[in-house]
Amino acid sequence: MRVSTWTKSLLSSVLCAMCLLVNEAMAASAQEQLQGFVSKVQAATGNFSQYTVGTQGQTKPAQSGRFAFQRPGRFKWDVLKPYAQQMVSDGQQLFQFDPDLNQVTVRKVDQAIGSSPAAILFGAGSLEQSFTVTALPDKEGLSWLRAKPRNGEAGFVHVDLGFSGGLPARIILLDAFGQSTHINLSGIVPNPTLAAEVFRFVPPPGSDVVRMQ
Repeated sequence: MRVSTWTKSLLSSVLCAMCLLVNEAMAASAQEQLQGFVSKVQAATGNFSQYTVGTQGQTKPAQSGRFAFQRPGRFKWDVLKPYAQQMVSDGQQLFQFDPDLNQVTVRKVDQAIGSSPAAILFGAGSLEQSFTVTALPDKEGLSWLRAKPRNGEAGFVHVDLGFSGGLPARIILLDAFGQSTHINLSGIVPNPTLAAEVFRFVPPPGSDVVRMQ
């Protein structure tokens, strides 16, 4: 499996409450960071690295690249290493391009990210409509939250997000098959000026375009 479940389901937008009274102060801190990110950060660019751990503990090859997003629902997720792959959403359609296969998969954005982890980072609606969000204990210098999809067909069990300085720094997703995908975010630039062309995708000539219903 070359592409992580998180990327496919975006890939493709991201979380708040308290789970223990003894962690009340911690939960408030995480909640403030989440609410501030969703309400104040309308666009961002940055870098990512990710790897997937299988059900038997085996680690799959790491990927790295760059991302950009602009609410509501526009984002670009470029895998640069170890091979190229690209996901681009213009707010209406989500394009997933695999250069090795010369194939483009197209689906509607609301179908692709409505109840996916991408909704947490890239969406603009109420998180509580799609997720049950609780606080987790601080660890590794980050304030953590867990989001569980209300939709049983979302394709993943839960996603944990670690915040630092008001920005997401780590994401750990547990999918329905027991695999976990670990994503590190770095170099995030909040609210840059992004041209519409950043989120525009034109299938390469000769590519196989598959439109999902």
